[in-house]
Amino acid sequence: MMRSILLAILLLTSPMARAEGEDAGAFDYYVLALSWTPSWCATEGDGRDADQCDTGRGNGFTLHGLWPQYEVGWPSWCRTAHTDPSRRQTAAMADIMGSGGLAWHQWKKHGRCSGLGADTYFDLSRAAYTAVRRPTVLRKLTRPVELPPTVIEEAFLEANPQLGADGVTITCRNGRIAEVRICLSPDLTPRTCAPDVRRDCAAASAVFPPIR
Repeated sequence: MMRSILLAILLLTSPMARAEGEDAGAFDYYVLALSWTPSWCATEGDGRDADQCDTGRGNGFTLHGLWPQYEVGWPSWCRTAHTDPSRRQTAAMADIMGSGGLAWHQWKKHGRCSGLGADTYFDLSRAAYTAVRRPTVLRKLTRPVELPPTVIEEAFLEANPQLGADGVTITCRNGRIAEVRICLSPDLTPRTCAPDVRRDCAAASAVFPPIR
């Protein structure tokens, strides 16, 4: 019992471990990261003059990425025998990711680690994104609101009864709700997040800006 407690404390207090340049295909589960575009635009996108931040684009929760994870840490920039995607393949993901450039970056850093070919990885990413219902009520806001991050989590759990509370985590950045992260098995079945992922935003409240 004491050993289990000490292990839990170690996992919760130590820096998140990660690897780089690992062989592809060896991982335990996926994290589906959904970025709230208005928050990303306020903190980064506007400064880059990103097209997906233009008024009228209507981007809400877009796909940041589908990330292979270990039970502790994650692989990145893996070695793979698969060919990198073409510009056509990455551009085809812009409808759910905001830009082909993000799709290319996500493939290089995370997609290669899946052990899948680019087409298969992007198809799996789209399937994971499509399977999660994004709460429509969040698209109806007309002004920024400040709320507890748990409100966003509860909205996702209500819209997706197949998800468990320990399988969804909310992140914040610069005082704003940034992302919803959902843990999935390699076959996209919902599962509990490992301790290093299961860390919700610690802020009592954060700003949730409306869609532009």
